[in-house]
Amino acid sequence: MELSKLHWIDTHTHLFDEEFLEDIETVIERSILLGVDKMMLPNIDLETIELTKALALKYPENCFAMMGIHPCSVSEHYKLHLDQIEKELFSDFKYYGVGEIGIDLHWDKTTENIQNRVFIKQCEWAAELNLPVSIHTRNATHQTIQLVKKMDKKPSGVFHCFSGSIEEAKEIIDLGFYLGIGGVVTYKNSTLGDIVKEIGLQHLVLETDSPYLPPTPHRGKRNESSYIPLIGEKLSFVFETTIENIAETTTKNARAVFGI
Repeated sequence: MELSKLHWIDTHTHLFDEEFLEDIETVIERSILLGVDKMMLPNIDLETIELTKALALKYPENCFAMMGIHPCSVSEHYKLHLDQIEKELFSDFKYYGVGEIGIDLHWDKTTENIQNRVFIKQCEWAAELNLPVSIHTRNATHQTIQLVKKMDKKPSGVFHCFSGSIEEAKEIIDLGFYLGIGGVVTYKNSTLGDIVKEIGLQHLVLETDSPYLPPTPHRGKRNESSYIPLIGEKLSFVFETTIENIAETTTKNARAVFGI
């Protein structure tokens, strides 16, 4: 089978980012030509809401919006921000998930308590609306897992850009979540391949997190959704299987998560 005839889903891409301002149409066309014809767009903050929606409206067969506030966008004004996110999620606009949400203790630990509140509230909305979540964790994977475990109504979804331990990976899939695997798995010194091989392909979805974390051989450049097959190719070596199997299984997983 020609690689261009395989079907892939990029479960996490920020195509509304200013990095794509000059050539977004070309980027999306290139992705579609390479078989990456479904792209999930997780919102970041209040300023990106309309940008996210505009892409979803322009490319209804290819771009699918999610709504949430990123943990690095959380501030003392979080209540006002949550009000706006809630208004969007419960509006008539079609959202396919709640994200990007989570806990990030790499950049600013002073907002930890606020981040916890914001994360929990958005997970509650996801459970109420029966929408999956796209969870960001940095220096906080264990803490985030514990927060989910304590929830009365646990959401489903993806731990985006997974970079934790094998023990954390097992806890995550035991909660019914998938692991989002991106360009990091292609990096020379990454141990992520060993972890996902033990976890199993049935628990994985693919993502780029573009414009960030491009796979080899594009490190240091802008990432984009058309690079998903490079991640799939690496996983075919990890699992010692065909790239067709990687595409079929991860696409099936992504459809199960996001209902597309």
